[in-house]
Amino acid sequence: MSETTHDGSVAVSAPPSPDEGLTAAQLAAKYGLSVSGARPSLFEYVRQLWDRRHFILAFSRAKLTAQYSQAKLGQLWQVATPLLNAAVYFLIFGLILQADRGMDREVYIPFLVTGVFVFTFTQSSVMAGVRAISGNLGLVRALHFPRASLPISFALQQLQQLLFSMIVLFVVAVGFGSYPSLSWLLIVPVLVLQFLFNTGLAMIMARAGAKTPDLAQLMPFVMRTWMYASGVMFSIPIMLKGRPDWIATVLQWNPAAIYMDLMRFALIDGYGSSNLPDHVWAAAIGWAVLFAVGGFVYFWKAEERYGRG
Repeated sequence: MSETTHDGSVAVSAPPSPDEGLTAAQLAAKYGLSVSGARPSLFEYVRQLWDRRHFILAFSRAKLTAQYSQAKLGQLWQVATPLLNAAVYFLIFGLILQADRGMDREVYIPFLVTGVFVFTFTQSSVMAGVRAISGNLGLVRALHFPRASLPISFALQQLQQLLFSMIVLFVVAVGFGSYPSLSWLLIVPVLVLQFLFNTGLAMIMARAGAKTPDLAQLMPFVMRTWMYASGVMFSIPIMLKGRPDWIATVLQWNPAAIYMDLMRFALIDGYGSSNLPDHVWAAAIGWAVLFAVGGFVYFWKAEERYGRG
C-alpha cells in the first residue's frame, strides 16, 4: 500500500500483520506455544518420572545420608530410634499394662518390634510427604521437573531406612525362636505392597500439605491415633474380645494393621493365620492399588499449582 504526501513524495505503509486480530490463545496455537509449567498428560507425566528415576533414587539416598549427619552415632539412629520406641512400648504396654494378654513372651516381643518398625515406615512416609512440596519450595520454584519425584523420593527414603532396620528385626525374631523359613519369602511382597500404599498416601498428603502447610502440625496427632487403633502394641482380636465384632473387624481391615499382621505372620512362628482377617492378601493388594493409583492421579491433577503463590 502507498499514498502521496503533501510534498509529492510517495510513502509506503507496512502491510497488515497476518496475526492481527488473533487472541493470545490463538497465537499460541498457531505457533505451537504452550503455557510454562502446564500439566502434561498423565502418560507423559509417567514418562517424565521414569526419565528422572536416577534423580529420584539419588535424592532419596542423599536425604537418608544427611538425616543423621550431625549425630555422633550417625546412621545407627536409623535402627536405634524404632528399637528404643519398641523398648518404651514394651515397658509401658507389655509390663505395666500387660497388653500381651496371655501371648507368650517369645511371640509378643517380636510381635511388638515388628509392629513398631512396620508402622514407623508408614508414619515416616506420611510425615515426609506432608512437607514434600512445602518444605522444598526453593527446589520446586527453581527447577522444572515432575513434582511427584519429591514424595516418591521420600517414600523410597523410608523404605531404605526400613531395610536397614530389618536386620535388627531378623535378629530379634531369631533370638526369640522364630528361625528363617519359607514364610520369610512373604516379606518381599508385603514390603512392595506397603511401599505402594505409602507412596500413594505420601502423594495425597504432599498435595494437601502444599495447600495447607499447617497440616504438618496436625499430622502427628492423627498418626498417633492411627497407631493406637492399628494394634501396634496389642493383638486387636484378643484386646477387643467380648466387644462388638464390627469394631475389631474395622480395626483389622485398616491398611496399617493389615501390613503389620502380614509381616508378623511371615516372621513369627507363633503368629499363625488365625490372627489374620479373611482375604487379607486381597485387602493388602486392594489398599496398595487404590492408594498408589488414586494418590498419583490426585497429585498429578494439581501439578501446575505447586510452588505458585
